[in-house]
Amino acid sequence: MHTAQIMKVFVTRRIPQEGMKFLSQSGVCKVSLWDSDEPVPKEELLKGVAGAHGLLCLLSDKIDAEVLDAAGPNLKVISTLSVGFDHMAMDEIKKRGVRVGYTPDVLTDATAELTVALLLATARRLPEGVMEVKNGGWSTWKPLWLCGYGLSGSTVGVIGLGRIGMAIARRLKPFGVKRLLYSGRTVKSYAAEVVGEYVPLDTLVTDSDFVVVSCALTPETQGLCDKAFFSKMKNTAVFINTSRGAVVNQEDLYWALSSGQIASAGLDVTSPEPLPTDHPLLTLKNCVVLPHIGSATYSTRGIMAELAANNLLAGLQGTEMPSELKF
Repeated sequence: MHTAQIMKVFVTRRIPQEGMKFLSQSGVCKVSLWDSDEPVPKEELLKGVAGAHGLLCLLSDKIDAEVLDAAGPNLKVISTLSVGFDHMAMDEIKKRGVRVGYTPDVLTDATAELTVALLLATARRLPEGVMEVKNGGWSTWKPLWLCGYGLSGSTVGVIGLGRIGMAIARRLKPFGVKRLLYSGRTVKSYAAEVVGEYVPLDTLVTDSDFVVVSCALTPETQGLCDKAFFSKMKNTAVFINTSRGAVVNQEDLYWALSSGQIASAGLDVTSPEPLPTDHPLLTLKNCVVLPHIGSATYSTRGIMAELAANNLLAGLQGTEMPSELKF
């Protein structure tokens, strides 16, 4: 009887057990794992991927022509434990006829929740408040001490009303937001649900009390939020980015925050990641920076790992993937 070939798979990091369980019990592949919570060094990645039929990677792994060459002609599928795919050389992958799986949708709710939490923490100055309690700055009640900005009666602008942008808008609306503006490549019919107004980017930036960035990183959006962008914002406006760090020119953001051009900023993404501890943005009280934890709930990460494993197995077996990236 002909026995199916057991295929080699390289996993670039420890991932949640839900995903590893699927791979190890599949009987389809032999898993080789970079058994660490830290990123795999490039030379180990090149070694690990050699001769592999499948690769399960993370956003922090640069999958370029060198990695693809090291893998060789066996490589059928790359499954990334992320929605984003700007860490992969898509043109090189396409050239080689390799299929790609990714994990959209499953992290939408967690990322939208985190965005709302970050917006509120930034606008209402929660990290500053916590510090004042700890360092003895809390004395008598003062009418304007630690005052921030509220959502009730405000105008919110969402740049990129895709899955995550829409989930953010849905959650912000019940706070009493007066106008919800959005900009992007096209009008979205589903924006009617949140009474979203499609406006040019300039209008959104000028009119919004809160500017929320949730677009994909593309050549068009790289460095989109620069000095000209921040110069159009209200001095009382709050800027939030949970998309990709490279959408923002961080030097220009530092200028906007330190000069009082805008009120405050909350970031869950930076460039680079991690942000060096001596970065100028980290010296500012009106800048809240989180370590890219948008999807960090136990259930979301488990579901992501499961989906990434199933995408990988489908790619190995030449069947339909639960979430295949079409490019």
